[in-house]
Amino acid sequence: MDEAGSDRGSACLKAFFKVVLSVATLWLSWVAASAQQEAQPTSLTLQQAVAIALEKNPLRKAAIADTKVASAGIREARSSLLPHLSFTETATRGDDPVYVFGSRLRQQRFTTADFALNSLNTPLPVGDFTTRFGGTWNLFDSFATWHGVNQARQMNEAAGHQLERTDQEIVFRVISSYYGVLLAAKQLEVAEQSAKTTRSIMDRSQARFDSGLVVESDLLMAKVRMAERQQEVIRDTNTLEEARAELNTAVGMPVESPFQLTEGLAERALPIPALQDVEQQALTNRPDLKSIASEQAAQRQSVAIAKSSFGPRVNAFADWEMDNPTLLAGGGGNNWLTGIEVQFDIFQGGAKRAELSRQRALEDKVAAMKQAASDAVRLEVRRAYYETDANRQQIEVARAAIAQAQESLRINQDRYDSGLTTITDLLSAEEAARRSQTDYWEAVYRFQTSYANLELASGSLNPQSPVVVP
Repeated sequence: MDEAGSDRGSACLKAFFKVVLSVATLWLSWVAASAQQEAQPTSLTLQQAVAIALEKNPLRKAAIADTKVASAGIREARSSLLPHLSFTETATRGDDPVYVFGSRLRQQRFTTADFALNSLNTPLPVGDFTTRFGGTWNLFDSFATWHGVNQARQMNEAAGHQLERTDQEIVFRVISSYYGVLLAAKQLEVAEQSAKTTRSIMDRSQARFDSGLVVESDLLMAKVRMAERQQEVIRDTNTLEEARAELNTAVGMPVESPFQLTEGLAERALPIPALQDVEQQALTNRPDLKSIASEQAAQRQSVAIAKSSFGPRVNAFADWEMDNPTLLAGGGGNNWLTGIEVQFDIFQGGAKRAELSRQRALEDKVAAMKQAASDAVRLEVRRAYYETDANRQQIEVARAAIAQAQESLRINQDRYDSGLTTITDLLSAEEAARRSQTDYWEAVYRFQTSYANLELASGSLNPQSPVVVP
């Protein structure tokens, strides 16, 4: 019976360990699959990159915080239009004759005995617990408060325009970084292809040297060029990683985020409007110009506030007070007071006139800054327009140069094999072929980014722009 029980216990223990082993195996498989899934790079289109950046970029978060600050400024300015209420609880105790006399009077506990000279001159200490509700209301301040509210609204509009401009700058930064990765990938591809071509030239030179058809200097020149191509591959590989880190930063993600770009660098037909239309659009729609215009309007309100300080102010006030000899017990008295006061500053040493002069000078400064900003926008638009047009034409030239350079390389390779040309001519042809490829892809990249820069200069760059949406 004991042996049977022992056998059953051993079988149960074996079954338990099998279950534990199965669960552990399943868990390890799940962890490995999750790690493999996390290690795989996430596909990323340009539209997705722009959308992520407009959500996670810290510069946009900072601009949103500025709009919240400006919105709070409106609420703060409006609060001056409403009455202000306060509550005060004060506990005092002392034997100062004036304090004792006033406290007993406010507590409504004054008696005939308190008129005795000894009680008046050397009273016993008295405690007083004062509960006070007070309120003030600015009824009229020569419209200074209303000017302040309007000023806060203008500053809020300026913050909103600045947020819009920040969005455009973020979109441009993402476009530039995204195409920067595509360009770096193409440059690496060209470098690897050039390395293969150079290796082929080196092998040919080695064969001709072994056959005694060329001198050793030809072979050494080919090996030197091969070393240069290997260095270019190493440099372009690191450049690609740097471009990926720059894109991650522009998007607002950690620099090590694994993204796989789904698009490739290629020519795109993008419409270029007339220069006059772009310039007019920029002067009308640029958010930063709108922001300066709102700041100018806000400064005009500052001048109006300075003028209002010369006018009268009318305030209403009211207080209700309860005085008790102890905190919890009653037995005290209460009183109230209300009234209206009119204030008018007769002389303050010229401080108000100085403030008015200062605000007017600031108004002139903002107007000059607005004009300077408009002139800068015109220049920026023209520079971006001419750069975009030049890059568009350079693509056509670079495309034609590729075919010419490839044909020249083929001819020189045949001539070198036939002993009709030198290794120097062949390497020069290979360098021209590589340079033509690099120039072409750089021209394509510059056209895409310069077009985005043109839209940025005109104030029309957005997530639905032609340079973003394929």
